[in-house]
Amino acid sequence: MKKLITLLLLATAFIGQAQNLISNVPNRTTTSLNGVWNYIIDPYQTGFYSFHLDQYDKQAKPSNGAFFNNYHASNKQELVEYDFDKSAKITIPGDWNSQVPELKYYEGNVWFKKSFDYELKDKKRLFVYFGAINYKADVYLNGKKLGTHEGGFTPFNYEVTSIVKPKDNYLVVKVDNTRHKEDVPTVNTDWWNYGGITRDVTLIEENESFIEDYNIQLKKGNTALISGFLKINNFNPAQNVVTISIPELKINYKAKVAADGIVNFEIPAKKISYWSPENPKLYDVVIDFNGQKLKDNIGFRTIETQEDKILLNGKQIFLRGISIHEENAKGGRANSEEDALRLLKWAQELGCNYVRLAHYPHNENIIRLADKLGLMVWEEIPVYWTVEFTNEKTYKNAQDQLTAAITRDKNRASIIIWSMANETPISDARNTFLKNLVAHTKSLDNTRLISAALLTHNVKGVGMIDDEIGKSLDIIAFNQYLGWYGGNLENAEKTFWDTPYNKPVIVSEFGGDAKAGFHGEKNERWTEEYQEYLYSQNLKMIEKIPHLSGLSPWILVDFRSPKRLLPGIQDGYNRKGLISNDGEKKKAFYIMQDWYAKKKKE
Repeated sequence: MKKLITLLLLATAFIGQAQNLISNVPNRTTTSLNGVWNYIIDPYQTGFYSFHLDQYDKQAKPSNGAFFNNYHASNKQELVEYDFDKSAKITIPGDWNSQVPELKYYEGNVWFKKSFDYELKDKKRLFVYFGAINYKADVYLNGKKLGTHEGGFTPFNYEVTSIVKPKDNYLVVKVDNTRHKEDVPTVNTDWWNYGGITRDVTLIEENESFIEDYNIQLKKGNTALISGFLKINNFNPAQNVVTISIPELKINYKAKVAADGIVNFEIPAKKISYWSPENPKLYDVVIDFNGQKLKDNIGFRTIETQEDKILLNGKQIFLRGISIHEENAKGGRANSEEDALRLLKWAQELGCNYVRLAHYPHNENIIRLADKLGLMVWEEIPVYWTVEFTNEKTYKNAQDQLTAAITRDKNRASIIIWSMANETPISDARNTFLKNLVAHTKSLDNTRLISAALLTHNVKGVGMIDDEIGKSLDIIAFNQYLGWYGGNLENAEKTFWDTPYNKPVIVSEFGGDAKAGFHGEKNERWTEEYQEYLYSQNLKMIEKIPHLSGLSPWILVDFRSPKRLLPGIQDGYNRKGLISNDGEKKKAFYIMQDWYAKKKKE
């Protein structure tokens, strides 16, 4: 009975999502709305408010001046001060900063419009799904508001069955990337605030009742039992049988859907080939409900800690990692499969078995590719630096982003760590905030490890990793920048660290800047030689850290940041990459590559 209650709690946690996020979108019946869209820059929100700041979409009959109405003058005398069809064009998915030179630094409102036709069959339903929009999105179809979404890196969807027409539909989205202190992230970050519809836009066609969400993985503590749940949207009791098939494991499991639309299951399995970096085995899984066959490729593995060790499939592992931002080498969000392959292949060339995807949930392409390549993943939400830890709205926003990330990615074997935050200043309010996020994560997924990138302090010459939130974490991760933001590289080997926690320790960040092609002495900042020396000295220090179980240097590739202003060196880039934004490997890349090669042989 206790097992059943646990599974029911897990399922109930997913049911509680306000937006009923649909999972596994790539394997459903879809139509892409990617491509060329029209856009209007609207810094004064002329298309959203009247001149007396009356919000148009709250009016009983919105004015023709509301941009979401996509109105056209009926005669030559009628005053209409916008026209999407004659407006500029932009490629979606994509950000405006990298596509439109004059919008490089723009933070504010931009309207987007896409026209399309869609013949919806009888007894079918239609949803519009956004992979991500940064940051706030007001979404309208054919003049009707679908909703408002906040958070720049997580997916959301709306049903449009009753609104879509066979011809001349117009989807309008107002995007606002203005930073606010109560947002997640807050006003202060060290990456570019790319605005726009930055990930895929997709129409999803479904039956009247359909598989909305599911979780299929090994049961915690039992490597021969596959368990999880299925959730049926708009469940019809007359159609109550679901089948889960994993042909290679000779599994063909049938179950009846409960009255609440949920199926909880436990399926014995023999001779599973467990997923790992050396064996990234993915099984074809087919879920059949009322003729709807939903396919997925799922790997089965266990991840746990035992005192200060990380165990993958019961065997101790060392995480040879690198941190990665979701950015193209030339700037702009990295959304495509090609972008993901380039980044992850570089990580593998470095010798990595693990990547830290910072500082927000990355696009689904990179997660699915990590599954295929056998790269373990740290996935993070942007509770970054100084978010408003006392603000209930801020917490709800963070929790919603966490829920969406877990809903989307919970069936991906590559993800082994959910990260709650990065470099957050310690306070009672912050501790409560993060502890609540940890509890929420465990209610959704108790099979993965939980961590956060912490700060440290110095006690009598010893670096202390004793953040109180460590009591709630499975892995103690910390960022340190010896030789760049303080400390003496010459004395690196005499720098020691300590922690009261008998848990695995990961150095989640270390590093320093170098301009690719800039050479000099090893003590000259910004040179490749300085970065090379910094890595060599830091690694000598890192090797002596107690309970060390992995590291993810900062960072794989140089990335844009408005905070980095030094002319001729930074030029708007954080230069801590081991690879330049032009794809040129710096000297430190090979230091890290050699160290990982030796570590792999241990």
